[in-house]
Amino acid sequence: MRGRVNSMPSQPVSAMSSKLCRQVSIESPGPLLKDCVFSFDVPVPDVPPTGARIRVECAGACYRLRKETSQTSISSASSITSLNSLTGDVSTNVCLKFVTLWCTDAALFPGYEVAGIVEAIGDEVPLTSNIAVGDKVVVYPFEGVPHGYAEFMTVPEMQYLVKVPDSMPLSIAAMLPTGALWAMNTVQVAQNHILKRLEEQGDSGRVRVLLVGTGGLALWALRLAQYYLKDVKDRVLLVVACLRDEGILLAKEAANVDVVQWNEDCYERVLIERTKDCCEGEVDVVIDFGTTSRSLHRSLQCLTKGGIVLISSEVAERLVPKFSKRAEERQQTIKTVDVGSLEQLTQLVALVASGEISPPPHTVFPAEQAREVIRKLCNSEIQGRAILRFHSID
Repeated sequence: MRGRVNSMPSQPVSAMSSKLCRQVSIESPGPLLKDCVFSFDVPVPDVPPTGARIRVECAGACYRLRKETSQTSISSASSITSLNSLTGDVSTNVCLKFVTLWCTDAALFPGYEVAGIVEAIGDEVPLTSNIAVGDKVVVYPFEGVPHGYAEFMTVPEMQYLVKVPDSMPLSIAAMLPTGALWAMNTVQVAQNHILKRLEEQGDSGRVRVLLVGTGGLALWALRLAQYYLKDVKDRVLLVVACLRDEGILLAKEAANVDVVQWNEDCYERVLIERTKDCCEGEVDVVIDFGTTSRSLHRSLQCLTKGGIVLISSEVAERLVPKFSKRAEERQQTIKTVDVGSLEQLTQLVALVASGEISPPPHTVFPAEQAREVIRKLCNSEIQGRAILRFHSID
């Protein structure tokens, strides 16, 4: 089956590469561009000699800004009319933090949470490879990963694929490569600090952990923390800080944890004191998945001397210089965390497949409903993760 399409074994790969497939592009809404979801016909990619072509079944509807922006504005009428728009009028309050005069290339960043079927394998892939045509896989978010909102994508090397058990629905598998993996790496970094603090405090010591946010990352972190800290759960106080009432409900559903609401209508001093009361004092570790200048400032105010706050590496360049001096004065540490490793993704797939870690809520939508999905996401109308489905084998 090497070099041939699984569903059409008599058709050479070269014939497939001359065909077109559907790609959905989710762009950042700008002041001159109301539409932000577009559909294109693109060539089916050739199979890399040492890699594979994947038929995308499910892709997580995640949106993160690229660090670089496109140098070509698509706000002109001629450019817009050349696209096959899937959208109508996008609400004016949609994704305001992404508004920019230049539209980034797939700014809402499809492609980082992809699950599908191995459709063809390159001729130079060794026959000893543990992945074959027809296998379920998730794609590790390697540097240069192609967009996942297309019906087909390729990986240059087989090492970027992690096999998924037949028993795991691909809608669940699609949540693992970015959000869940990032949460896993963050919880493991926190675990090292927690265990060190407990050792320093002795048998009667207790560590207080504050988890900020109730989106998909935070919900994964709650489940992962329960697993990795189960041996010391009686010595760890875990508190969730969230902004919305529905976030509180999700947090309570995910784990038996205390919840403090960060109502932005309250004075900052009130929120800090409220958090300390709920945490029974200053906290030792903060995991902040929705880091802004305001939330990081608040987190540091709730953090004890010698404590650590974990934030995404994506916001480090913007925020760390603003707060590093303040943290240093209080002997606090701001540590940035990247998405996890390929080995961690393999472990994560095994843990979820075995039932040792249960996934948070998610909703599956046909890819044709991408416009409506983005509208709902931007208005916080979807609890948990949103998954776009291109094909269906489950």
